[in-house]
Formats: sequence, structure tokens, C-alpha cells
Amino acid sequence: MSNYTSWESSHKWYDCLVGEKGHYYHEHVVLPKSLKLLALKQGDSLLDLGCGQGVLSRQLPSGVDYAGIDASPSLIKEAKKRSQKSFEVGDITHPLNLKHPPFSHAALILVIQNLENPEKALENASRSLKPGGKLLVVLNHPCFRIPRQSNWGVDEAKKLQYRRLDLYMSPLKIPIQTNPGAGEKSATTWSFHNPLSVYTEALAKTGFLIEKMEEWISDKKSTGPKARMENRSREEFPLFLAILAQKST
Repeated sequence: MSNYTSWESSHKWYDCLVGEKGHYYHEHVVLPKSLKLLALKQGDSLLDLGCGQGVLSRQLPSGVDYAGIDASPSLIKEAKKRSQKSFEVGDITHPLNLKHPPFSHAALILVIQNLENPEKALENASRSLKPGGKLLVVLNHPCFRIPRQSNWGVDEAKKLQYRRLDLYMSPLKIPIQTNPGAGEKSATTWSFHNPLSVYTEALAKTGFLIEKMEEWISDKKSTGPKARMENRSREEFPLFLAILAQKST
């Protein structure tokens, strides 16, 4: 059984959600901040592991060589429709047969939380990178965004919105309805929660040194009577965690 949870069963919904430029957080937070951290320049090369329908490929500066891999044949088909970059179907937790010289950069953008064994994907990233190559991992923040185990609450006495966590250290496999509005027709995929230490240990084990970590908040703003507490909470509880690591030489 594959460790990679393919979005093949939800490809139509996902492709519609992401579109040409990405969903809201792709466009406003994830992609611009990812590109800033990657700092790609002409002559660099990027391996996009779990590329989906190729949204990252369409935001790259010119002159960057690119290869995208995803387990969903339908999403790869959509990626090829939208871009002339190189895409192929593949399970990123299994050995990859890449006909490409080592890459200068690799990325796992909003993918690693869908992997039951993230270390296998990190091994592939390490094998595919040049010594000193950079890896960017972006994920839903594992400390604050745990499906079914984290939610918002309001302390009326203090007039504060807070984040409640019911579990953190326990690894979890959580079913996710990808399109809940579709009712019984909604497909189910899986999200895998791990504490932050699991990811940092896996990076070290696969030959990476963490260079930088960033925590990205929502840029949305509320209006109305609860706007102050909601906006304060957005600034205090990040949505995403980004880890930039370097392959040790």
C-alpha cells in the first residue's frame, strides 16, 4: 500500500479549487513566501515533489529548470495542459527514476501532511539534490492546525479568541472529506499529523541541516463586532510552517 495519499479521487474538485494561480492562500501567502525563501535564479533547477496540477511551476522565474512529480495521473494531465514544464506520474515515497542531473532545489509544498511516511519523500529529495542543495518544506502548522483535534474558542470574559488543542504529541491518521459540500459524493483522503520533532528528526536522518524556519499567518482581515479578537488571533496563531533545509555535503 502506498504511503502517498493520492488526490486522484478528488482531482476535479482540487483542480477547480487551485485553478491557474492557486487558491487564496496559495496566491496570497504560500507561493510568494515560498519563492522568496527558495530565491531561485536563472540556471537553477527545482524538483517539485507532490506537484499536484503544477501551480508552483507557473510562478517560477524564467530560466529555472523544473520537474514535477505527483501520484495523481489526472492532476499531472492538468499540469501538462497549463505548462510546458516537465511533469510525470510517480509516488514520491518510492524510489524515483529521474532522468535529470541533480537539482539545486527541491520543494514539498503542502504535501508532507498527506504522507504516512514523510521520511521516504525526504530521502528522495536528498538523493535528487546536489551537495549543498536546498529543500523547502511547507505544511499546515503541526502545532496549531490538527484536523479534528484543534479548533477556535472564545473567552467572553477576556474578549479573546483562543486556539484549543486536544492532542499534539500523538501521531494521527485522520480522514478528510475533500469536498464536504458534495455530501455522500465527497471523496475521502487522509491527513497525517505528527509533532514538529518528527519532521526535524526525519530531516536530520536524511542528511539535511535546517537553515531557516518561518511561520506564516493569514493576511485576511475581519470586520464587524468580533473583528478585533479575530484579527488578533490571526496574528498570533500561524497557518503554515516553512522549513528551509540544506543537503549536507
